[in-house]
Amino acid sequence: MPRTVLVVDNSKTIRDFIAISLKLLGLNVIAVADGMEALEKLPTNKIDLVMTELNMPNIDGYTLIKTLRNNPAYKLIPIIIYSSLAKAENIQLGYESGASVFLTKPFNSVRLQNEIIKVIERFGI
Repeated sequence: MPRTVLVVDNSKTIRDFIAISLKLLGLNVIAVADGMEALEKLPTNKIDLVMTELNMPNIDGYTLIKTLRNNPAYKLIPIIIYSSLAKAENIQLGYESGASVFLTKPFNSVRLQNEIIKVIERFGI
């Protein structure tokens, strides 16, 4: 059964770009606009990997990650932050929140796909 990635970003353009890139790897993609929608999708879908932007309305990326890490059902899901907020303090806060990987934007489809493959191999998903 194909792995499923939950993509969380308030930009439809970015969600679509990531979805197309991941589908080319044979992955299923569920794309939502913010952390609130992500939390609504999680209980009814088997999610193998979460990718989230940091700056979003309602529930931002940091809060989403902390919420997932505090829930035993989602505690071990690999989480990739992708953001243009690549200052040392943002990266540190991302990892302290529970992110598995911090991917700096901008990135192209090939780089994104290579990073996803690394995460799949690293976490055995």
